[in-house]
Amino acid sequence: MASVNLLPETFQATRDDILIQLKMVFEALKWPLIIPILKIMLFFCLIMSVMLFVERVYMGIVISYITLFGRKPEVRYKFEPIKDDEELGNSNYPMVLVQIPMYNEDKVYQLSIRAACGLSWPSDRIIIQVLDDSTDPAIMDLVQLECQRWASKGINIKYEIRENRVGYKAGALKEGMKHSYVKQCDYVAIMDADFQPQPDYLHKTIPYFVHNPQIGLVQGRWRFVNADECLMTRMQEMSLDYHFKVEQEVGSSTYAFFGFNGTAGIWRIAAINEAGGWKDRTTVEDMDLAVRASLKGWKFLYLGNVQVKSELPSTFKAFRFQQHRWSCGPANLFRKMTMEIVRNKKVTLWKKVYTLYSFFLVRKVVAHIVTFILYCLVIPATVFIPEVEIPKWAAIYIPCVITILNAFGTPRSVHLLVFWILFENVMSMNRTKATFIGLFETGGRVNEWVVTEKLGDVNKTKTAAVNAKPAAVNKKPRFARIGERLFMLELCVGMYLFICACYDLAYGKNHFFIYLYAQAVTFFIMGFGYVGTIIPSS
Repeated sequence: MASVNLLPETFQATRDDILIQLKMVFEALKWPLIIPILKIMLFFCLIMSVMLFVERVYMGIVISYITLFGRKPEVRYKFEPIKDDEELGNSNYPMVLVQIPMYNEDKVYQLSIRAACGLSWPSDRIIIQVLDDSTDPAIMDLVQLECQRWASKGINIKYEIRENRVGYKAGALKEGMKHSYVKQCDYVAIMDADFQPQPDYLHKTIPYFVHNPQIGLVQGRWRFVNADECLMTRMQEMSLDYHFKVEQEVGSSTYAFFGFNGTAGIWRIAAINEAGGWKDRTTVEDMDLAVRASLKGWKFLYLGNVQVKSELPSTFKAFRFQQHRWSCGPANLFRKMTMEIVRNKKVTLWKKVYTLYSFFLVRKVVAHIVTFILYCLVIPATVFIPEVEIPKWAAIYIPCVITILNAFGTPRSVHLLVFWILFENVMSMNRTKATFIGLFETGGRVNEWVVTEKLGDVNKTKTAAVNAKPAAVNKKPRFARIGERLFMLELCVGMYLFICACYDLAYGKNHFFIYLYAQAVTFFIMGFGYVGTIIPSS
């Protein structure tokens, strides 16, 4: 009997010794190191929370005023529809270039080309330019054939390729502007491969340019055709609706400046040229051009009533890549352009403050960092260190107000607010990492460009195909498929939150465990890849 109990007793003693030693080390470091560090982190998080809170409340007040009393775009700027002229004929219409940059877009290339070719603009006053950076010869052949098909119908469409992908999208757009036929164009509309403008898109936008020479950019709003595809796309819709309905509208109405969204917008070619053209120094070439054009004195106009159909990334992997680019790029651009903005003499001091503080610092840096550090690191850590207290206004009141304000962007999804909070907190980890990479230009991912995968109807097609085939068709090992969906950072943070929740449930008094368990589960779900659309393997 003694020999049977020997190993368990030894193991128990060893485990107890390790726990005692770890506790002693923790207590020794607690006051001189851990508590001061946590208090410093909390101090900066509180400052950033107030900054974000003031920004959101300010935006809420301004958008409320604009909604109730603000003048519509056609009142603020001169707008007269372009009409046919018997004497001038179609020459009364400005020459417009429509650029469609794409890269291996075998799922959606037909949608964008068909929509561009369907624009109701005189055929001799529009040029469709397909900029194909594809590396797959089969896809290139498909796109070229599609262009030839429309050309045979009398559409002025150009299929352009280049020898390399230097500069990615910025490089393609820049190269596209070098063709001789572009010189006859006054404006360029940019539509990514999954964007489908309505036939009257140019009629609703071009007149603003014609009658207002100070306008350099007119931006339309994105409308998401697959918002109801899964819970992840609903969460994205909530965040992006706030961006378009509030951030873009406020910037347009009060400062005539906002960040170009990279697509669904039209530029005056003169504004692009004066700003220095497209540059590939960051992964947000659209925002880079917008800031430089704004510093030259050009005004921007956002039209919320001009909606362009588009597709949200519905796979978690594609969404993570997109959010890395959207977070790293602005932070890196902030680093590169701060002094250029400060020294500029063509814009007002108030516009400089808005651009540097509100547009860049608060929205592109603070919003990501405070969300992750405060709600996923500091608050959980106080479970083990009750000596550091979180003010209720920071832990409850501020996030509640911010969440409610965000809900106005998508009223139909107000019942999903809790899920949105948990989802955004998880994504804030990737955004924070990307923000630091952009700010300090660390690692090799600062200029990483991964094209966001568009699926079109591929999920429905593949699901039907898989259902029609025997299970044996899928030859890929199951463990390999599961391994592709594992995201270790999310799993590690989820485990940290789970441990904090268990400790708070056993010893805490503030009931943080309710939030911590929910957030931990969300990290686990996303860490195991069980979010978004799961594409069946073929």
